[in-house]
Amino acid sequence: MDTYHWLRIRAADRSWTDAYDRFGADPPSGAQVWGAFSGLFGIGSNELVLVLHGEETAPVASVTAAGFEIVESHALVPTVRPTRFEPLTRPGLYVFRFFDVANDDVDEIAGLSEEAWRTFEHATDYAAEPQALFAETDRSGRRGVMVLATWYDGLDSWQTSRRPAPEAADSFRRRRALTGGTIAYATRLV
Repeated sequence: MDTYHWLRIRAADRSWTDAYDRFGADPPSGAQVWGAFSGLFGIGSNELVLVLHGEETAPVASVTAAGFEIVESHALVPTVRPTRFEPLTRPGLYVFRFFDVANDDVDEIAGLSEEAWRTFEHATDYAAEPQALFAETDRSGRRGVMVLATWYDGLDSWQTSRRPAPEAADSFRRRRALTGGTIAYATRLV
């Protein structure tokens, strides 16, 4: 199974750099780093978001043994993106949007997202590109979480993209009707 782990870890000191030095450059055995992110909004200054690929289970033991606290963790699989593992390298703003969903709606939400992206990511008045839309690996419960990761060239593009083309807006509206709520974290690739 193509498994990703979204980990939000907290260092004991005031900065995320210690966590990055220990995990971002040298991930736990069996894992590859898809991206390591420091927070801009919604993530503490002593927290780091790591998205790891390749482990069946989250590397909880190695993170906690190194003295870091796991604030949030999600085991995920890609829906429509990414289609193959490739570490992120492009500088800019990465927004992680968490959707509260009914697990029965995951495929429809993925389809609506893919449909909307046809115009959303080709707009001329902002620069944005959805990087991933993940669902939880375990969808046996009635409700679950989906995680959307979108790259923007900066906050201005993120703000402008809140008013997408009508074709994308309609798909996003229908997707929103299927979600119980969202929360977004603004981050920067480190």
